[in-house]
Amino acid sequence: MSVLFIKIRKFYIVLTGLVSLSFFSQNFDSAQINTQEYQVSETTTLVYPKPRISEIYKKIPKNIVGTVKNTVAKNTYGYSLAAFGSTLALLPADPTLIREARKLGEKVGFNADHTYSNLGPLKIIPGDAGSFVYFLGNGTTFILIGTGLATYGLMTNDYRSQSTSMQLLQSILLCGVFSQSLKRITGRESPFETLRQQRKHSEWTFLPSFSGYQKNTSKYDAMPSGHLTTGIAAWVILAENYPEKKWIKPLGFALMGIMSFEMIQSGVHWASDYPIAILLGYLIGKNVVKNAVTKKIKNGIGTTQKKYKFNITASNFYGIQVAGATIDF
Repeated sequence: MSVLFIKIRKFYIVLTGLVSLSFFSQNFDSAQINTQEYQVSETTTLVYPKPRISEIYKKIPKNIVGTVKNTVAKNTYGYSLAAFGSTLALLPADPTLIREARKLGEKVGFNADHTYSNLGPLKIIPGDAGSFVYFLGNGTTFILIGTGLATYGLMTNDYRSQSTSMQLLQSILLCGVFSQSLKRITGRESPFETLRQQRKHSEWTFLPSFSGYQKNTSKYDAMPSGHLTTGIAAWVILAENYPEKKWIKPLGFALMGIMSFEMIQSGVHWASDYPIAILLGYLIGKNVVKNAVTKKIKNGIGTTQKKYKFNITASNFYGIQVAGATIDF
């Protein structure tokens, strides 16, 4: 193992702790015995009820319904259209993107395979740089961050930290429900399986049998990316609960971008597996926060949904004519 990767691995362990601990420098005011208020800007205050463990599972049905509704809601259906359009646009380019990503991956030192060693009973210590990056979207990463938040919250009676930790756990469960459901519906083959059989494009086996899926999961579980769904949801939750920490969004989404590249170069996912994963992660994260936190706006001004711009684009990628959809918000 290279000295560089030893440093990277140490950085990962430190990162999960620092991301948790860096949230702990805020002040809060007790609104009443069962709520705490946090002023995050001149006009916005976040109100947290006393967290209860039962909220982790009690709110899951409500958040499932809310996420489904939001895919077609008036102020968010544009995101759904963009995700669907981007998926279709990327399908023709998938083989080329896999090939070019692997070339770049070799140049930066990423292996095609992921290796991990044990930490106690858990096999979670990355064995190389690529495995470290891939692990960034693993639910265990956000459980570690959530554990740090929960520990601090319990030690200091900080409702925001406690609530955020439970929101992270709830989002992991919700992402599992949605991503696994869609995987078992679409039955898309993973890239490394396709390449192993010397084909360019994946096979789709819609609604594969339960036993078939369990026996040969990689033949059916590419669409959508569970890692990216989980990662996006978690970083949305962290950003929404700590809006005054301006570094959360750029750090989180940059890490998810690097992870997305790594999963393509290692043959775990096609690029077209990502748009729906991003949509799901975003909507899940937003719904979890919405049902856990009350936002008070000064002078009675309500929160407004950011307007989005939806554009259709076309381009030539390595000789392949592709169309795309972009959305700015």
